Amino acid sequence: MTVTTLVLPGLWNSGPDHWQSHWERLDPSCVRVHQDAWESPRRDDWVQNLDRAVRRASGEVVIVGHSTACVLVAHWAGATTAGLLARVRGAFLVAPSDTEGANYPVGPTGFAPVPMQPLPFRSIVVASENDEYVTVERARSFAAAWHSEFVNIGAAGHINAASGYGAWPEGRALLRDFSAA
Repeated sequence: MTVTTLVLPGLWNSGPDHWQSHWERLDPSCVRVHQDAWESPRRDDWVQNLDRAVRRASGEVVIVGHSTACVLVAHWAGATTAGLLARVRGAFLVAPSDTEGANYPVGPTGFAPVPMQPLPFRSIVVASENDEYVTVERARSFAAAWHSEFVNIGAAGHINAASGYGAWPEGRALLRDFSAA
């Protein structure tokens, strides 16, 4: 069976040195979901774009979200059809932004409050102890509410290129193990 890995960047997209971009170059099954208004998105637009991407994918999908895209996945899961949800093998959610937090950027609309209902598919939340956009306690609370496995990788910033996470081979290994289960 075909499995497509849908790559969901957060705000400002993921530049060429971001681990999501590296993974896309390494794996032809990785497909970036392009969004409208990377700097000031509207949640409903992003939800519709994710819906279209899942619909277009052949076979099952694994969602790989970073930052605001983690919260997008939670919003999408509560708004889409059972048929599309059934196609999701799992969600790998890295450095979820706290859209209700004091450090969340101005511009995005509709992402707060963060949905705190269980996700209807397997998921893992990978977080850092010193992420400027979410405390580790808040990330852990998202994981608990979403019924996600929680992985704390220590002091890793926002787990992006600026934090030194280029190709992030450890993350790919974690995703591989998650996808194989």
